[in-house]
Amino acid sequence: MATLLYRLGRFSFRRRGLVALLWVAVLALFGVGAATLSGPTSDAFSIPGTESSRALDVLTEKFGAGSDGATAKVVFAVDGDSKLTGTTQKAAIEYAVAQLATAPQVTGVTDPFTAKTIAEDGRTAYATVSYAVDATEVTTAAKDGLLAAGRTARSAGLEVEFSGEMLAATDGGHSSEALGIIIAALVLVVTFGALVAAGLPLLTALIGVGLGMAGIQIATGFFDLSSSTSALATMLGLAVGIDYALFIVSRYRHELAQGRDGEEAAGRATGTAGSAVVFAGLTVIIALAALAVTGIPFLTAMGLAAAGTVALAVIITLTLTPALLGFAGRKVLAKKDRVAMRPPTGRIAFGERWARIILKNRIVALVLALGVLTVAALPALDLHLALPDDSSAAPDTTQRKAYDLLSEGFGAGFNGPLIVVAENTTAAVAATAQKTITALKDVVLVTAPTMNKAGDTAMLTVIPGSGSTDQATQDLVTAIRALRIDGVDLAVTGTTAINIDVTAKITKALVPYLAIVVGLAFVLLMLVFRSILVPLKATLGFLLSVAATFGAVVFVFQQGHLAGLIGVTATGPIISLMPIFLIGILFGLAMDYEVFLVTRTREEFVHGAAPNDAINSGMKYGARVVTAAALIMMSVFAGFILAEDTIIKTLGFALAFGVAVDAFLVRMTIVPAVLSLFGKAAWWLPAWLDRLLPNVDVEGEGLTKQLAASSSDAASAEAEPDLVGTSA
Repeated sequence: MATLLYRLGRFSFRRRGLVALLWVAVLALFGVGAATLSGPTSDAFSIPGTESSRALDVLTEKFGAGSDGATAKVVFAVDGDSKLTGTTQKAAIEYAVAQLATAPQVTGVTDPFTAKTIAEDGRTAYATVSYAVDATEVTTAAKDGLLAAGRTARSAGLEVEFSGEMLAATDGGHSSEALGIIIAALVLVVTFGALVAAGLPLLTALIGVGLGMAGIQIATGFFDLSSSTSALATMLGLAVGIDYALFIVSRYRHELAQGRDGEEAAGRATGTAGSAVVFAGLTVIIALAALAVTGIPFLTAMGLAAAGTVALAVIITLTLTPALLGFAGRKVLAKKDRVAMRPPTGRIAFGERWARIILKNRIVALVLALGVLTVAALPALDLHLALPDDSSAAPDTTQRKAYDLLSEGFGAGFNGPLIVVAENTTAAVAATAQKTITALKDVVLVTAPTMNKAGDTAMLTVIPGSGSTDQATQDLVTAIRALRIDGVDLAVTGTTAINIDVTAKITKALVPYLAIVVGLAFVLLMLVFRSILVPLKATLGFLLSVAATFGAVVFVFQQGHLAGLIGVTATGPIISLMPIFLIGILFGLAMDYEVFLVTRTREEFVHGAAPNDAINSGMKYGARVVTAAALIMMSVFAGFILAEDTIIKTLGFALAFGVAVDAFLVRMTIVPAVLSLFGKAAWWLPAWLDRLLPNVDVEGEGLTKQLAASSSDAASAEAEPDLVGTSA
């Protein structure tokens, strides 16, 4: 692989104009496709085959329900001793309802006084607004019309708030991305000491993200994708795109410093660091693509979209980066290094100094690092998973205010009603079902059954006493599904039931997914390092990083500690898809650092260095680049903490924390300490297994030998004519 990439690097450097032109054409083609083929995104969480999904199909078939038409609630409330039934208040609400009916795309509005949707205390009421189109197709004019019509009631001193999927704030995330890019640029400038060298990784990463975003926009025209898909792909594309180019540029500068010309330096950089980039990228891609094993369509789509963006980042790094290096030439070096190499200063590199400290105090370092990770992981024992609703929205949003008003006026369970479907039944059996469900724990109200026209299917609405994400509501769903009344099974659906099913499916898929990822890590690392203990140590370290990250997420987002420091305004259960995403992404990133740090250590050991000397060399050459890479990833991920979207905010924090823990505690502290304790045994591999495993040559050792042999042959060929002339 290293030899192939060496040739690719030299070709891209030599034919840089052609390579750059091809990428410009690809970017233009993707842009045109995004502009003409894109479709709407969807935030609906459902899983085909679950009970809630099957029940929705029954409603569609038997009642004609399941329309994609959007709905919104307009909530009216009054303070003090006033009542909504007062003359002034009632007139204001009725006027607002009339105005709502004339708003764009509205097909109907329920009057609170006619529909009896007024709380018992008379201080809270709501009107339901129905639309002819899906939530994603509701126009801005329609949203503005809804808000303007509803707010007319404020003239009578009423509080008016709104809820509904169509009102979810669209967070472009541009400030988040910009902050991450700015910090990454500063890290690159400090690392390289040259603006050109710092700008190259940023440029290639932005091109990769642009292509990835355009590709996702094209995909929305053919598949249902979540609105969070683009943010996830952007987050990963920026981080890995910058890091992968950083590795190539760093190695290119090293080769120039060794006196090689630009083309040869680009070839060697791509053949060596590029091999590690391919391996690192593959681990991320496979981990993300493996989300398909969950059987959850929206999760699979998000994983594949992010994997595609990472794949683009790898391809761009291996082709466009050498081409851009050809345009930049020696400008990637700091000005003081362009004319001639500075003489050695005798200073010991940071990585080597750190390695000496760890090796000298390896037991203490190991115990302290493990202690910190254990303490960080403890809150994870309290992990509670659920999908977000308006209760997790920011307190100053109208959705959250509407949620709180409805909960206060009608009860916590009002915002998460359960729809019970009884198929192949009669009105009498349905009435019995109503009485039976009413007697269950945590039930506030069960509406009278509604029969379909054929009279063989009933639908009941159940209002729980607890919120949609509370354990009591989940227990109620389980209890209703366990009922069998006169031979009829009861199915439960609705947003709350769907979210419960999604969470259950994700939780169930977590263990097999983790097994796949950990098993993959072990096999891939065994191929790279020709060892049993090194892959075992690497995968255990990855699990420690994941556990500590889960603990930190629970500590902040669920328990609320230090939440204000990062702008978390609402705490509650952790988003159920967070753990599986976190495992997949952190796995890939952890293996990146493992490869870039330990491959040099293995190379030195194979060439005869003592175990501790090999560790010193590995840290000397790898720690600086890995530190810069980790800081860049942390910066990019941390920038997304500013996002309004709960999923993106939580994922940004989790990944920033996870990268910090894995890079600095696990890879740069635990790894050298454990390798030192293992000694030569760290690199042991049974002979029979060594013969079976293919040699992937990630560190480019084979390429180095091949180039050395070629140089020797060339030198002999040049000397031969002189010898002939002398003898003559």
